[in-house]
Amino acid sequence: MKILVLNCGSSSIKYKLFNMDTRAVLAQGGVEKIGLPDSFLQVKLPNGEKVKIEQSMPEHTVGIQLILNSLIDEKIGCLQSLEEINAVGHRVVHGGEKFNQSVLITPEVKDMIIKCIELAPLHNPANLKGIEAIEQTLPAVPQVAVFDTAFHQTMPDEAYMYALPYELYEKYAIRRYGFHGTSHRYVSARACEYLGLDPACTKVVTAHIGNGGSCAAVLNGKSVDTSMGLTPVEGLMMGTRSGDLDLGAATYIMDKENLNTAEFSNLVNKKSGLMGVSGVSSDARDIENAVQAGNQRADLARRMFIYRVKKYIGAYAAAMNGVDVIVYTGGIGENDAYIRAEVTKGLTYLGIDFDESKNAVRGEEALLTTADSKVKVCIIPTDEEWMIAYDTMHLV
Repeated sequence: MKILVLNCGSSSIKYKLFNMDTRAVLAQGGVEKIGLPDSFLQVKLPNGEKVKIEQSMPEHTVGIQLILNSLIDEKIGCLQSLEEINAVGHRVVHGGEKFNQSVLITPEVKDMIIKCIELAPLHNPANLKGIEAIEQTLPAVPQVAVFDTAFHQTMPDEAYMYALPYELYEKYAIRRYGFHGTSHRYVSARACEYLGLDPACTKVVTAHIGNGGSCAAVLNGKSVDTSMGLTPVEGLMMGTRSGDLDLGAATYIMDKENLNTAEFSNLVNKKSGLMGVSGVSSDARDIENAVQAGNQRADLARRMFIYRVKKYIGAYAAAMNGVDVIVYTGGIGENDAYIRAEVTKGLTYLGIDFDESKNAVRGEEALLTTADSKVKVCIIPTDEEWMIAYDTMHLV
């Protein structure tokens, strides 16, 4: 069975084509700069070579058609015919309270996704464009929606409710939803498999840290808390997002800087975080280089980032009355040995015996603690696309 996975952003499309029988990735790549004159498709070939195809793509349908054409191209393709594609799985960012699991896409499901647009105005419209583009180009192929928010729908109400007048929840569904759910679901389950533990009786804290970041408390296989909220701006300090912020500070800044809501949203989403504090970059690698060069603001930004990850892990250990496994994933979690070490060293009171020699690893599964460590700490590279393909296969 061959399944195409699409992740449509506002101006980009990432894709992977899986052979589900062997779990092999047959094709992968992405379209960038949709709507701009220099848009292009980049295809990553099995030998690691990258092929760039420049073409004007005014909207998503053209981009998806270009991806499909590349799959059957004589030189860079892997299929004889598009009829070999058995199903298409889509990442959909926000499912609100409507969806607690992945679903086959029907007109009714599309209507529900549309109703969630006000909760994710930058993401859900792009996700819908991908669904509609496949409807036009491959109308007979079944499609599945896999929601970022679905995994966190098991949170209890004391964890997801805000301490606001209750009628705001009743009128507008204002509550904490959480994101990165597909990643947290995959790495928490895979960590248990990797360590030989039963997820049904294991307490796991997952730290998905990259340019965007969130932690989750996964108790017996179910999410019971996560750091992102109604929107992805709550929680950890991120590349350009502020993370947690005093609401009094928010109104104070808006008054002092004469900002409207859109301008303030831009401030906390795109100008804050590592970028805002350091003044250097949103990328942890650039921050590290600046620290080595003696940049004090970059050092402050990195220390703040580490502190907040450590604080959330500790909070979630408390929320579950203990922790058995801590998992690092995401671009920073998988690749930044220094940040992993500094976060973990601040958690030794939990019963962690951290092994520095095991931490010198990038982008691969690894156990970072000694054999007799009470709490296991590991790296599990995330694979959201595989999780989407897996759900799609089972639903189809």
